[in-house]
Amino acid sequence: MKAYWQLTLAQLRIFARNRQVLFFTLLFPIILMLTLGSFLGDNGGTSISMAVIDHDGSTASKQLLSTFQKNEAIQLDKSNDVDAALDDLKTDDYQVVMEIPKGYGKQLESHTDDSKAFELPVYYNETNASASQLGLTVVNAAVDQVSKNIEDYSPAVAVQPKGVRALDIGYIDFLVPGIVAMMIMNNNMNGVAGQISAWRERGILRRMQGTRLKASTFIAAQITARVVLNGLQALLVLVVASLLFHVQVNGSWLALLTFVVLGTLAFMAIGFIIAGLAKNPESAGPIAGFASFPMLFLGGVFFPINNMPEYLQPFVHVLPISHLSTALRETMNVGTPFFALWHHWLTLGAWLVVAFIIASRTFKWE
Repeated sequence: MKAYWQLTLAQLRIFARNRQVLFFTLLFPIILMLTLGSFLGDNGGTSISMAVIDHDGSTASKQLLSTFQKNEAIQLDKSNDVDAALDDLKTDDYQVVMEIPKGYGKQLESHTDDSKAFELPVYYNETNASASQLGLTVVNAAVDQVSKNIEDYSPAVAVQPKGVRALDIGYIDFLVPGIVAMMIMNNNMNGVAGQISAWRERGILRRMQGTRLKASTFIAAQITARVVLNGLQALLVLVVASLLFHVQVNGSWLALLTFVVLGTLAFMAIGFIIAGLAKNPESAGPIAGFASFPMLFLGGVFFPINNMPEYLQPFVHVLPISHLSTALRETMNVGTPFFALWHHWLTLGAWLVVAFIIASRTFKWE
């Protein structure tokens, strides 16, 4: 146990004394977050997606749906469940949700200049003002066209806006969990591969093997030191994000810490594989970069996974960083319980087990 604590403290002192390590592990992610957050933090989507629930089923309501379908600015989905559509509205899957009440067709047939305009309830997300305003503008224009098509034009149909309040989530809320996942990947996969291969070349591992030090003690100390480093780093990023961008953790801090630890272990195991395959530190860096670069852009760090091409989806959903970034995002932004994210921690656990087995076969002391 004494050797374990000495190795853990020694590893932490190595981190503290290396200014480059401190910069890339602590300051660089924060600088990246500040840069992207400052330029893109308040931006949201501008595409108009719309759900319509047709309770009337008349010829007139079908003509209204046809008007929306012909409008190139609107992506229309038909729905039968108002509550489900409003749930999707709250998560920004839709910009607006419209109901066509029963009696819409009869009202248009009997409409006169003295008649009151038939009001169509249109729900919008109050917490996404820019996209909602654009959506209401497009819908208003399309609905107004219905009235203009009626002879002796007078407003026959009018939009009745209804605000729906949801979680106020912007790009910065999406970005911060991705930055934390990126840090965990770089610190452990790239960091372990470079450090272990360098120690092997300098003969440090060979001298450790010559002592009574057990391999399990050495690995346990490495894990502990890196878990501490990742925990402090994640906490620092979250504090900065909270102070400057008002990012909140809506879920359990314990669940968040669990995913940080699980991600650390999984990427450390991958790092040990790379360290075993690399002949020297010069080759460890390119191998680690070759493995981490695709994950950086395909793992949901900077862009939503769902926006990626269909042919990439099967590959993307296998990557460990996609599950780590999604789990952190669900925990922080939505407050999803830990056990509801079972497929994410199960996938990370599978990566950990498989990578550890491979690492145990490829790891070399010298």
